[in-house]
Amino acid sequence: MRLAEFIVQDMEPILAQWEAFAATLLPAAAPMDPLALRDHAHQILQAVARDISTPQTKDEQREKSHGRAHRALDAPETAAQTHAILRARRGFNINQLAAEYRALRASVLRLWIDRCSPDAPDLDDMIRFNEAIDQALAESIGYFNEQVEQARNLLLGMLGHDMRSPLQTIQMTASSLAALNAGERVSEASARLIRSGARMQNLLDDLCDFGRTRLGLGINIDPSAVDLAEVFADLVDQLRAAHPGREITLEARGDLKGIWDGPRLQQLLGNLVSNAIAHGAADTPIGVAVTETDAEVLVEVSNRGAAIDDVTLERMFEPLERGLRHGDDSHGKGGLGLGLYIASEIARAHDGAIEVRSDQTGTVFVVRLPRCK
Repeated sequence: MRLAEFIVQDMEPILAQWEAFAATLLPAAAPMDPLALRDHAHQILQAVARDISTPQTKDEQREKSHGRAHRALDAPETAAQTHAILRARRGFNINQLAAEYRALRASVLRLWIDRCSPDAPDLDDMIRFNEAIDQALAESIGYFNEQVEQARNLLLGMLGHDMRSPLQTIQMTASSLAALNAGERVSEASARLIRSGARMQNLLDDLCDFGRTRLGLGINIDPSAVDLAEVFADLVDQLRAAHPGREITLEARGDLKGIWDGPRLQQLLGNLVSNAIAHGAADTPIGVAVTETDAEVLVEVSNRGAAIDDVTLERMFEPLERGLRHGDDSHGKGGLGLGLYIASEIARAHDGAIEVRSDQTGTVFVVRLPRCK
């Protein structure tokens, strides 16, 4: 018997074995009834049978083996993709999802071979079946990862948003205590609360920005007419006060007026300077230079220190990369490792970009901001 015909005729025994195996995938499967355990297994098997029965050229087979099976752009969601979404929402993990397909592959082939006995099973059918199962598995894993990623990013976004209100209450209370002038010990405690609150605010801001970018929303900006000379001078003054032991120089040349989001560009520059402070030589200055060209403004942040290797340079602006490698980020030790990533996203939101170069003399970040007067 050909395999496609067997799958259609013996669907119920196959589904029974699928259901029995799915029930062992605990704890997610514990509260599920037989219908939920089977989910879209019937439709997946029907798609596999159709795939096996469809004529296929050698070129099509090769493309499929490379994960490039043809599918119309307006094609509906496949049963394997829907199955992955529902399994993710039920609390299955990706290993359990893959195990379902592994068990399905084994049970179908075993039942089919037994049915064919004493005749030998068709080898081409077996190859086509494995191709079809691999295709369904790839579709499921792709959608499963997207579902998990979206859920995680939504959680991060909601967490960052909901923590802002209690944090603001803490900061306002600390500021009120400091204003009471109720003694040195109270003033010192209030100052610690204010500094810690500001640190938490930076982390939450990074978390919310990261969540937006991972959800495809990008960094939110509100452009207006600003003078970058004034915007950056104000920020550099704040950074000097926050890091009294480090020299930070600012050089602004030319007409630096344009349409940008001033606070966001302060955040960008703050991330770059803080990164330079964290990773540059401690006894050398951090240089900030802002210059104009006909079409854009260039912002350079430079520091002296050991050269950054090529592998790190290539991944410099990836989220969490800097923090995982060095144990800190652009805000200082204990950060999320998002500072450089968010800086690059702020530049992108302004239709600009950030480049970095590094050698034995030091490291330079160059931000290109298109001018829009």
